Amino acid sequence: MDFGIVQFTSDRGVLPQVLAPLIEQAGFASYYVPEHGHIPTRREAAHPGTGDSSLPDDRYLRTLDPWTTLAAAAAVTERIRLATAVALPVQSDPITLAKTIATLDHLSGGRVTLGVGFGWNLDELADHGVPAGRRRTMLREYLEAMRALWTDEEASYRGEFVEFGSSWAWPKPVSIVPVLVGAAGNEKNFRWIARSADGWITTPREDDIEGSVVLLHRIWRDAGREGAPQIVVLDGKPVPERLDAWRGLGVSTVLYGVPDDSAERAAGYLARLAGKLDL
Repeated sequence: MDFGIVQFTSDRGVLPQVLAPLIEQAGFASYYVPEHGHIPTRREAAHPGTGDSSLPDDRYLRTLDPWTTLAAAAAVTERIRLATAVALPVQSDPITLAKTIATLDHLSGGRVTLGVGFGWNLDELADHGVPAGRRRTMLREYLEAMRALWTDEEASYRGEFVEFGSSWAWPKPVSIVPVLVGAAGNEKNFRWIARSADGWITTPREDDIEGSVVLLHRIWRDAGREGAPQIVVLDGKPVPERLDAWRGLGVSTVLYGVPDDSAERAAGYLARLAGKLDL
């Protein structure tokens, strides 16, 4: 089990090219960032945390583009994984997005992890032409199409939402880009993960995950998947007993947020957190 940092990026926070080296120097294994291209001012979709259309943080309105952010981080680091928690692929063109991710993976030496979500903000998805009732199918097709472009010498895909004929596309990722799904830990989501992804990212409201992990492993095995799914847990503060329990469950990575109003404060926090985690 390793430890990473998630930054809720914004145009007011510490720049990724400043924060990412601090994360790496402190001994953390990964750097995760979110995605929201825009937030419609009038919304009907309820935020999972507030239960209504209000937002808990104005950084939703100010989020940096994840791929530009991770490219900036890649240029000034050598080791940490560069990941999203979570990206929204269905809001992009899949061919263009596949090229962007493959290029980032190539330039970073194979350090990209793609964390994706189905999208809670249905109004945001609607502005991208995503039908709310088909967003899971759309995401599955996007991932299948991008994997074809990443792995096949001559790639093609035909689906309901994505279609292209035999095509060349390089660079290819250095290795298979892991795909993790950030979603509630329930049977429906785990069946989707077992079919179409490599692991699970918990939601911020889940910390008692033992039953969910057992369920995920059962569904994973029943689907005929080899090995074990990657499990990334969002944590508030390190509690040794809880970390030991997660380690025993096979959790892959535990993520912590970071105060990013100044580089000095971020560096101090990272140093203290690394000490508590014995990095």
